[in-house]
Amino acid sequence: MGTRWSRSGSSLSLIPEGQSFERRGEDRDSDNESLDGLVRREDIAQFPYVEFTGRDSITCPTCQGTGRIPSDQVNELVALIPYSDQRLQPQRTKLYVVISVVLCLLASALVAFFLFPRTVVVVDDGIHSVTVRFDHTNMKVLMNMTSTLNLTNPNFFSVLVQSVSCQVLYMKTVIGTQQLNNATTILPLSESQVNYTVSVEIGSSAPYVYAFCTMPSIKVHNIVVYMQTTVKTSYMVRTSQNSLEDYHYIDCGSNTTHHQTARQHQHLSSTLTPATTTAVSTPLL
Repeated sequence: MGTRWSRSGSSLSLIPEGQSFERRGEDRDSDNESLDGLVRREDIAQFPYVEFTGRDSITCPTCQGTGRIPSDQVNELVALIPYSDQRLQPQRTKLYVVISVVLCLLASALVAFFLFPRTVVVVDDGIHSVTVRFDHTNMKVLMNMTSTLNLTNPNFFSVLVQSVSCQVLYMKTVIGTQQLNNATTILPLSESQVNYTVSVEIGSSAPYVYAFCTMPSIKVHNIVVYMQTTVKTSYMVRTSQNSLEDYHYIDCGSNTTHHQTARQHQHLSSTLTPATTTAVSTPLL
């Protein structure tokens, strides 16, 4: 074994040959390790992706286990999120459902309340005036009776009064009829009046009425007539019919202008026949 001189700058040092060989060996080992690491990285980069599936896993349906997706599907695919993720669980679902049901019921109730058709109320306001004329040649009594109907619209929409028809009877004999078409239109939640005049003729079927009405010894020549009135109304897609039946006193001896209240009508009707005053509303489908 010999020695080796080493010169560094202006100084000389003695280095054993064994140590120099060891240093050279260490340098070679480090170089080999760096080369091996580089080769390994290149091999790993060239090694294809392999998905190892076990019993509790499945192959990815998007990439089919390759680990890569086509570039043209980058903007079309959605990231996979676990089913147990909190973001997939809707918040306050029961509250939203309850609020939606309540709002629907409230809207349905309001629509039904405002659009539900209600029956038009028709009240007979009585005979307001009677004009009397005599046909002395034919022994007939000719009268014009003007009556009034009070109509109330409880709906939230307008109602059209299509027709008003009236029939007057005396002793079960028809002595006069009248019909009005498109009488009036009643505004929502309001009232209206309809006046109509019926021409009455008495004499041919009851000649004694002429004698009674023209008798000067009697101051008041009252007779009882029976009136049947029918009112047809239409609103939305519904048509209804109201029927009124009532008895009235009229003076056939002279012209009169008076107003009979509903209480007087009811008292007169109950005195004559208790079951003859009726008001019927019949829907026409």
